[in-house]
Amino acid sequence: MPEAEPPGSKVFMKVAIYPGSFDPIHNGHLDVIERAAKLWDKIIVAVAYNEAKTGLFTPDERVDLIQKATSHIGSIEVTSFEGLLVDFVEEKKAHVVVRGLRAISDFEYEFQMALMNRSLDEDLETVFLMPSQENIYLSSRIVKEVARLDGDIDKFVPPMVKAALAEKL
Repeated sequence: MPEAEPPGSKVFMKVAIYPGSFDPIHNGHLDVIERAAKLWDKIIVAVAYNEAKTGLFTPDERVDLIQKATSHIGSIEVTSFEGLLVDFVEEKKAHVVVRGLRAISDFEYEFQMALMNRSLDEDLETVFLMPSQENIYLSSRIVKEVARLDGDIDKFVPPMVKAALAEKL
């Protein structure tokens, strides 16, 4: 006989949001998405839109690249959002935000953001995942710089991202 849910418990699909600019998505991001997909029923990869920042790719282009790069992973939704992350999380009925950490320098910023989000929504949890060792140093900024200087980015990004970078640059 299955155990009854304890009084006051919540029953919901385990949904996590992985927000970021993803300009462009690289293998470090994909590593975190693949790790997160093993832990939650559904991962929503959320491209943050900030009109104050000009990216190389438009939010729609980033969504498209992420959809193509994650097509091999089940239970992934890719979308964009603007405004407060806590509002987006509530809209999507999620309870967890996933963030990737590369180095100690990332942790300080991410820790501040996690505490701010928790102060805005006390039920929101932030979980930090590290990419694998071969992807831990990657950033979109570094990938774009190597591509701009005609460096080989094959081992840093999926083929469709490499093609998109070549077209943009």
